[in-house]
Amino acid sequence: MPTAQLAFVTPSNVPGWQRWLVLSPAARIVFFAAMLIGFFVLTHAAVLALGWTAKGADPLHHALATLSLQLLPTLLGYVILVRLIERRRMRELSPRAILTYGLAGFLVGAVLFSVVIGVLWLAGSYHVTGTDPQLDWLPQVLVAGIGAGIGEEIIARGVIFRIVEEGLGTWWALAISALFFGGAHIFNPGATLWSSAAIAIEAGLLLAMLYHVTRSLWACIGLHAAWNIMQGTVYGIPVSGSASKGWLISNRTGPDWLSGGVFGAEASVVALLACSMLTIALLVVALRRKSIVRPSWARATR
Repeated sequence: MPTAQLAFVTPSNVPGWQRWLVLSPAARIVFFAAMLIGFFVLTHAAVLALGWTAKGADPLHHALATLSLQLLPTLLGYVILVRLIERRRMRELSPRAILTYGLAGFLVGAVLFSVVIGVLWLAGSYHVTGTDPQLDWLPQVLVAGIGAGIGEEIIARGVIFRIVEEGLGTWWALAISALFFGGAHIFNPGATLWSSAAIAIEAGLLLAMLYHVTRSLWACIGLHAAWNIMQGTVYGIPVSGSASKGWLISNRTGPDWLSGGVFGAEASVVALLACSMLTIALLVVALRRKSIVRPSWARATR
């Protein structure tokens, strides 16, 4: 049965009020959102007290402040959600999977973005003008790689996709989590409706399908982190609109639909096509496994 792969399913033997007000998919998402906001406020106060966001603070401390805001609220909220509300082991974030799923996801992400750059270079859109061996790479890796990879994947795939899939099934979970992920990037520098749609399709669908097939957040975290690190720290391209300095000093030319414009290569049709091909491959795997989860009411009827 496909539901056997779900991390959690609301037990049928709990009291009715608890089933709907505590353990239902909607209730758990609301609880997590409330904890996320609360822990964010507390973490923000802490980094302010430490002076990490002061104008005179060095780039590393600014990066540590951002990393704290990305990770602490999300991790604390997720641990409470899983351990105290769902009352289960956190299998999707098992440390033992870091060197398997995590490393595999990182390698796939690095190769995938390198393929995008290779196509842009062959198309005459990506140009390398020099190198920067003195690059201060650590702040970028901490924020755009580790922070974004872990924080965003827990929220988008660990909470939204996972819990919506339990209630509404795989297809609705794919659509809702992808729309959320694309919409979350609409306020980024240089963002447009096209760039948000591209993020929703190429990253939202791809990473959700990757979680569906592997049932490991580390696979998603590894791919997400590698994509951002290769894009910004290695190839010197803006990451989701945020300017980045890379080991390679580069520029992109040509129409925005090809180069991605000021938002970065994520808004390029090349990235869209490359990621969509991998998404389709993962979908084929899921269909062959017959792992697509039906909505909860359809499962109950059956």
